[in-house]
Amino acid sequence: MTVQETLKTPKQIVSDAKAGVTTCAPHEAAQRVREDPGTLFLLDVREPAEYEAAHIATATNIPRGLLEWKIADAFPDRNQPLLVHCGSGGRAILAAKTLREMGYNNVTAVDGGYDEISSHLSAEFPSQGGGEKS
Repeated sequence: MTVQETLKTPKQIVSDAKAGVTTCAPHEAAQRVREDPGTLFLLDVREPAEYEAAHIATATNIPRGLLEWKIADAFPDRNQPLLVHCGSGGRAILAAKTLREMGYNNVTAVDGGYDEISSHLSAEFPSQGGGEKS
């Protein structure tokens, strides 16, 4: 087997991670946000520029690349419901896998992007930010 044969693509890595995490569709995520805005922790793992351009008002931004270092300060209760989203679903799935490995017990990744979840929430939770959605 050559090195090239053993390398995985990002799509394969996300697919493998998805097998070990709980996911939901964007419309299901929106329903959960509507039903439980006080207890559900909505985590946006997009990059800061994406978040600043447009984000769900109740979301907290911790970029995927800083998640392991910042999550405990923002989310100390490892049993509280945590809903993770990103721009297209891939980073959310990888973040959910990492959070599970860190001991977070109630993590769900949105299997879809920011635009999809925000379109289901636009009336109750309008997008915040200064620019176009990303």
